[in-house]
Amino acid sequence: MAELIRMPKMSDTMTEGVIAEWHKKVGDKVKSGDVLAEVETDKATMDLESYEEGTLLYIGVEKGASVPVDGVLAIIGADGEDYKALLNGSSGGSQEAPAPKPEPAPAPAASESTQVATKLPEPKAVSAAPAEKVNASVIRMPKMSDTMTEGTIVAWHKKEGDTVKSGDVLAEVETDKATMDLEAYEEGTLLYVGVKEGASVAVDDIIAVVGEKGANFKVLLDGGNGQQAATSEGGSATAEQNPQADVPASADTDLSYAGGAGDVSESNGRVKASPLAKRIAEEKGINLAQVHGSGPEGRIVKSDVESFVPGKATPAAQPAAPVAQSAAAPTPAAQPAAPAPVPTPTGDYEDVPVSQMRKTIARRLSESLFTAPHFYLTMEINMDKAMALRGTVNGLSPVKISFNDFVIKAAALALKQHPNVNSSWLGDKIRKYKYVNIGVAVAVDEGLLVPVVRNADQKTLSTISGEVKDLAGKAKDKKLQPKDWEGSTFSISNLGMFGIDEFTAIINPPDSCILAVGAIKQTVKFEDEVAKPTNVMKVTLSCDHRVVDGATGSAFLQTVKQLLEDPMRMLV
Repeated sequence: MAELIRMPKMSDTMTEGVIAEWHKKVGDKVKSGDVLAEVETDKATMDLESYEEGTLLYIGVEKGASVPVDGVLAIIGADGEDYKALLNGSSGGSQEAPAPKPEPAPAPAASESTQVATKLPEPKAVSAAPAEKVNASVIRMPKMSDTMTEGTIVAWHKKEGDTVKSGDVLAEVETDKATMDLEAYEEGTLLYVGVKEGASVAVDDIIAVVGEKGANFKVLLDGGNGQQAATSEGGSATAEQNPQADVPASADTDLSYAGGAGDVSESNGRVKASPLAKRIAEEKGINLAQVHGSGPEGRIVKSDVESFVPGKATPAAQPAAPVAQSAAAPTPAAQPAAPAPVPTPTGDYEDVPVSQMRKTIARRLSESLFTAPHFYLTMEINMDKAMALRGTVNGLSPVKISFNDFVIKAAALALKQHPNVNSSWLGDKIRKYKYVNIGVAVAVDEGLLVPVVRNADQKTLSTISGEVKDLAGKAKDKKLQPKDWEGSTFSISNLGMFGIDEFTAIINPPDSCILAVGAIKQTVKFEDEVAKPTNVMKVTLSCDHRVVDGATGSAFLQTVKQLLEDPMRMLV
């Protein structure tokens, strides 16, 4: 009997895993103990072993995709066994659903189901080849970071008709953190490129198809239900070809785009649009029927909605002539008058597209500021001894040590003494970390990145300095990898080199605190009523009040102050 293979919980903090590599393919024989795949968790990349024996009948997750714990990965069973009932969660399976009867469909009202009946020449399913019989595979936008929701195609390295080998770089993708290479894991010919350079694509959306030369890849783009055939013959897919066909969907149901399941053609009463485009259009009050789609098969994507100018008619918005309408096509409803065009500002200006990095900074920091109740603690630290020690240490160190390296080391040691600050709010629990990973904010052209110095409390000043310089260089060159920015337990942002005396920083989720570091300024102190010069640095600790109270944050800052004012304690 066929068995589902689910994503196991490989660590106590794991909520999802990413398929780094499949070691088996559909049709392979599997024995107990065989490695099915490599799974990247929040802590390491681990082997996923099989506890079942049989044939690998189904793989439901592509390489590079993330899967929540307990999500279905694959199915193992007897060769040729019908496993569809397992996926459908019922004994009957969707393949036995009857084909729709031929009858003309009335024009759908706005509240009717999105499944509009169309006229069939005879009561039988459309004879489109099942997707699994097409010798080609779709390439989807992978989730390249834990915060990524979409990626932008910076450049294609292959064009339609080129031969592709496993490991070849298909394209460069700009994520919210870096520009990364998209490698092919299929071999064959690049049959289809569905996204133009510069266009944004949601995670898991189709961007290309690779397969045997001449393969009918359009079946894959249509989700295996032969959309072109259905349109030309006036038919609709059977329940087997569309697993959601037996679940009625209301007109406002926003299904995920899977090449046909969530995008009904205009002739069926709806325009093709991605879920994100629909949501943005609804928020802005834009009628999608007036927007021209630039995506595959005329599909409306996010950029189309964002660049739409009200009052401009597009080809997609023009109703067809009455004589061209068929009985199966609904009569276009009268559209409300388009709003007046937005007046153009006078004077010179430039509209700069928002990068993926800037979008994510806006989203995550807005969520942090308006979700976590921030409070701030500011303290002055005497840096005279740290300045003297830095000169001595730099005479011995293989790399130049900065004052920021001193702050990182002091904060790391203080976190070991104050574990409540080295914590995260998880809703129903507070997680206290037994390791100290310091996120260091690095300014780049597009915004801010926070690469991580791991186990900073266990490292010397010279090691910390070398790692920070290496990570900062990678950040500026857009070469950071997910392992470089994931897993921080505390963050530091230093603007002292820009002459900023003091500032407050927004907490970097899921950390509960961030330390804002200002410039070292020379001032005056009095000893026995005698004025003496001294060097002072101000630091401000931003705290999530759900995790850290005022007394806890103050005690932490006191420890940081003691370590920086007597820095020899950090070296012993």
